[in-house]
Amino acid sequence: MKKSDAGKRVSIVIWIAMIILAAYIVVKGLSLDESTVEKMFLAAQERAVRTYLPGVLLQAEDGETTAASWLMGKIEQQLPFSASEEENAAAMEDRETSSQIIAENSEFLQEKLLEENQGTETHEAGQKDEVEAAEQLEQTQSASAKSQERTPVTDIPLEKFQDFNYVLSNFYTVDKSTTINSEQLNASALIQKDLRMQTKNDQPQILIYHSHSQEEFIDSVPGDPSTTIVGVGEYLTQILRDTYGYNVIHVTDVFDVIDGKLDRNQAYTLASERVSQILEENPSVEVVIDLHRDGVADDKRLVTTIDGKETAKVMFLNGLSRTAQNGEISYLPNPYIEDNLAFSLQMMLEAKKYYPDFGRTIYLRGYRYNLHLRPKTLLVECGAQTNTLQEEKNAMEPLADILNRVLTGT
Repeated sequence: MKKSDAGKRVSIVIWIAMIILAAYIVVKGLSLDESTVEKMFLAAQERAVRTYLPGVLLQAEDGETTAASWLMGKIEQQLPFSASEEENAAAMEDRETSSQIIAENSEFLQEKLLEENQGTETHEAGQKDEVEAAEQLEQTQSASAKSQERTPVTDIPLEKFQDFNYVLSNFYTVDKSTTINSEQLNASALIQKDLRMQTKNDQPQILIYHSHSQEEFIDSVPGDPSTTIVGVGEYLTQILRDTYGYNVIHVTDVFDVIDGKLDRNQAYTLASERVSQILEENPSVEVVIDLHRDGVADDKRLVTTIDGKETAKVMFLNGLSRTAQNGEISYLPNPYIEDNLAFSLQMMLEAKKYYPDFGRTIYLRGYRYNLHLRPKTLLVECGAQTNTLQEEKNAMEPLADILNRVLTGT
């Protein structure tokens, strides 16, 4: 119990005793004389003091506390301004402690406020990222919509593809190393083959690599891969991802440098080993593209104009695993030759429809060129060493467009 509470109780008891005494006097006054009343009052007062204020009459057991000191102590408890310096110092320390607690609480509150502000900033940053993502998606959808709205420039009747000689003379160049006939090249069946993408884009769908990663252009910067065919492949990857929403793996490994020197004798073998490993790890990949640039005479430029931009022309190459001299090459089997032919022919057909001068004729050669890795495998020759890097990159836009048309069946 606190001392202040005890003091209050003493005062209450005294007042109650006095009230009872007064009542008693009033009731008994008529029958008692004055001396008797006085004696009774003094006796009651003494009992009250002895009972409730013993310190007034007695010294403490230690002999140091007198009635006066006891009374002053009670007064100081009720009047703190008269407290001792030590007690005042203790009170000041409490106040300083309280101030420190308040300050610490303020710091805590400020930290919490800062955390909330940072949380708000993070939330706002997240909202900003969401807005940017939405804007990017809108741009992607817009670019894709624009692509779909492109009007065909030429329209080749499907019956034309039943004419082997027409197809061969308008769509193909056959290298002297190999041969092909109407049975092996059934164009009517090839253009009707369903090549639509089956895999959703939550898994890898397309793989792009470069058997000849060191191929450069007229303005390439030595030692800077971004200015070589690898940089062009990265731009194609970006378009396929951002504009059309495909899940693309871009392999930038080097296969045509041995012991620090350019050596393409084993490039296709080394590329096959590495790409096969990646495909084994990513079985969802449906499309494989080996992106090259061609080599031509220094005075020849493979350029056309698309949407007002100077654009390198492209050529698709098919390896038939068959030579004119020895027939089928048993050590280079390719169970997907028909699929490969269908893929390149449908790509060429879309190019002729929407970009008539963009595609060079499909080149047929005798060997395999790693086209056995997947049914939908392309070897693309984009421009040549006489093209600029920008012309090469410009070519990736129509290339991505026609690829998307084939893979979506639109």
